[in-house]
Amino acid sequence: MKYRVHRFNIRMTRDQGNLEQFLNSLEGEIVAIIPNVTPFPATYVDFLLIVEKVSPPGTGGSFSVD
Repeated sequence: MKYRVHRFNIRMTRDQGNLEQFLNSLEGEIVAIIPNVTPFPATYVDFLLIVEKVSPPGTGGSFSVD
């Protein structure tokens, strides 16, 4: 299995549409979305790490379990 990790900079109050568009543009399966939460000076999320499982070449997008 191969994975890609994407960094998505975000302002939670205005980037919902951009995040939705980005997620829909991915070709693989989304495995995890990990927020980076900053504690100071105020708690907020400044970026997301998005883990995508990509299919091996020549499999046509399907995954098999070994």
